[in-house]
Amino acid sequence: MTSRTYHHGSLRRALLDAAVEVIQESGPADLRLRELARRAGVSHAALAHHFSDKAGLLTALAEEGYTLLADELAAERARSRDFVELGVAYVRFALRHRAHFEVMNRPDQYDREDAALVAAQARAGAALHGGLAELAGGRLGKDARTGSLAAWSIVHGFASLCLNGMFAADVMKDPEASARAVARLLLDKS
Repeated sequence: MTSRTYHHGSLRRALLDAAVEVIQESGPADLRLRELARRAGVSHAALAHHFSDKAGLLTALAEEGYTLLADELAAERARSRDFVELGVAYVRFALRHRAHFEVMNRPDQYDREDAALVAAQARAGAALHGGLAELAGGRLGKDARTGSLAAWSIVHGFASLCLNGMFAADVMKDPEASARAVARLLLDKS
C-alpha cells in the first residue's frame, strides 16, 4: 500500500484490515502497531494519525465487530423470525469474523468507555437479547432476561469451543448445523 492510498482516506481501513489478518494469525495479544504500519506500507507516524495506541485500534475493531454483529442478528431476525436461527447467526458471525469476535471478547485490551463502542455494544445486545426474548415465544420463562443470558451463553460457548478447535471433525465439518442441533436440543421447547 502506498502513501497515496493514505491521502485518499483508506489508511484507516487498511490498518483495520491488517489488524484482522494479524489477529487471525496469532491473536490480539501479539498485535504490534509497527507490524501493522509495515503491512500497510506506511510509517508508524502515519498510523498514529488514526490510532494513538494499540487500545485505540482495538477499540475501533471491537466497535466494528459489534456493529457487524448487530447487523447480522437484525438481518437474521427479519429473515427467519426463528429463535434458534438467531443463535446460529451468532455462531456464524463468530466463525466468519474471528478476529472481531476475539477482540470483542477481550475488553481488557480496548477502551470500554468509548462512546461509539458503547453504542455499538448496546445495539448488538438489543439485537441479541431482544431478538431472543421476542422470538422465544414464552420459552424463556418468566425472566426473559435470564433466559436470553442462558441462550447467549450456550451459543457463545459453542462459538468459542469451535474457534478453539475443541470439537471433533464431524462437528467442524458443518458447525452451523451442529450449533443448530445443540440449540434446538437445549433451547427449542416447541
